[in-house]
Amino acid sequence: MRVLGVAPQLRTTDLEASITFWTQVMNQALAFRVGDFYAGIQAGAQVIHLKRVDAPDPSIAFVAQGDHLHLWLETDDVDAAAAALLARGAALRSPPHDTDWGTRELILVDDQGHTIHLAQPVKPAT
Repeated sequence: MRVLGVAPQLRTTDLEASITFWTQVMNQALAFRVGDFYAGIQAGAQVIHLKRVDAPDPSIAFVAQGDHLHLWLETDDVDAAAAALLARGAALRSPPHDTDWGTRELILVDDQGHTIHLAQPVKPAT
């Protein structure tokens, strides 16, 4: 079996706010929408699914307490992404920083509280 893509699903209690976050703050395109309960956000070659639910996603608190993440998205320039995100009103949980595992990352949360890491590979120190 060869996997050709991944489509994570984030739960939201406010589909409109989540679409706005992903299209205006994250600057991604709306790929599709199904009524008032489901949408897809085109993020590079992948699609992030948004599903409206009645109660907040219980994983949000778990992820925050355990220093986990909901999404890890690779980009080509974390510093430029940080500047653009800040200009569009995003609040960064952690500014761009180098990691021990060879990436430069920033951390932010979406309108619902999901933890998102943006990362770019960096060359190891020689």
